[in-house]
Amino acid sequence: MDYFGDVADVTLTYESGPFLYDDFPKTEEPVHLLGEKYSVLYDLEEIRDDVKSRLWFTYRKGFQQIGGTGPTSDSGWGCMLRCGQMMLAQALVTRHLGRGWRWHGKDEIYRKILKMFQDKKSSYYSIHQIASMGVSEGKQIGQWFGPNTVAQVLKKLVVYDEWSSLVIHVAMDNTVIQDDIKCLCKCRHGDDLGKCELRKSKKTQSGDCEPNFINYSASSSEASNTSDHQHISNTDVDTTKWKPLLLIIPLRLGLTDTNVVYVESLKKCLSFKQSVGMIGGKPNHAHWFIGYVGEELIYLDPHTTQLNVDLDDTMLKDESFHCQHPCRMKILELDPSVALGFYCGTEAEFDDLCSNLQINVTRRRTSPMFELHKERPIHWPPYEPYSANVAINHREMVVVDKQNCDSDDDFELVG
Repeated sequence: MDYFGDVADVTLTYESGPFLYDDFPKTEEPVHLLGEKYSVLYDLEEIRDDVKSRLWFTYRKGFQQIGGTGPTSDSGWGCMLRCGQMMLAQALVTRHLGRGWRWHGKDEIYRKILKMFQDKKSSYYSIHQIASMGVSEGKQIGQWFGPNTVAQVLKKLVVYDEWSSLVIHVAMDNTVIQDDIKCLCKCRHGDDLGKCELRKSKKTQSGDCEPNFINYSASSSEASNTSDHQHISNTDVDTTKWKPLLLIIPLRLGLTDTNVVYVESLKKCLSFKQSVGMIGGKPNHAHWFIGYVGEELIYLDPHTTQLNVDLDDTMLKDESFHCQHPCRMKILELDPSVALGFYCGTEAEFDDLCSNLQINVTRRRTSPMFELHKERPIHWPPYEPYSANVAINHREMVVVDKQNCDSDDDFELVG
């Protein structure tokens, strides 16, 4: 499987998928890719171009030691970290270039996004930063991550990316709280409860509210008449009024296997225009799922070890960051621990997502995948957005032998 002309630069690990690809099946079933709908019979080249334009992050070898004394390759343990990178990269590409962007020729903004993921400690979303930040989540360097862990780590890292002004909300306990997310995206002081205008406004409207408790008791029509709502409501891309959102929902779709009752809801979520895919896979085998066709999921596989590429060298090409052939697997072969991702660049896009979730997912008569609430349940603790005030002590980081951490038993039970 020589993608790039020099087999010496590519190593197939023991985890690699099939050697041969049959591309997309000739079927009348529509192909859904990251919110776009295609026909294999009429749009095959467009489908291939779309897939090839996604950023593909795989195992690498020969990079700087993680933590100064750690590994120089993530082969065997970094697949979920790479899948998290791919999901976040898709959100950033949509944020800065739009969903319709394609990988054709040079693009300075694209190159800037790509360099944010290169394997060196100075890059915002490098394997070094993700693995090191994982220590704050109880993960040693070189230890396998689950979907929820990588989501929590990325949430912490995005606060340093001022150019993107992106926020990540990780919906825990199988529950999405709309008010929490709107506060996060619309408040200029998301990490300062005392200065949050939205919180203070709602506390004023609801006199019996506990301190710092979010309670948007007014209906949508009533809220639209308040001066605060009129001031902050705007569907234009304006980060002073709405910070672009990456919503990640960790889920457990069964005890040991994916339950068939969730299949249609899962497919619906992957078809929404806000979708940036799903991370999950099989034990020892994480993937980034970008869509589906029929009863098969379409994914990019990180289990190919490639040489480190220094993107600061403008002469080096970027072909190794783009996959020519996606893979497919049966939906019911999916490990039940996954994390769905949605990008909402504006409040209107978030409202549209919530509407679609209500219609297609949370109001299903049989076992909804998760719950969607406007307000935070009264018995829950107050919502506190992540604050980047605590520095990481890299000297306390521990590096572990990957031979002791090659299992995927870390897929978390969420909720």
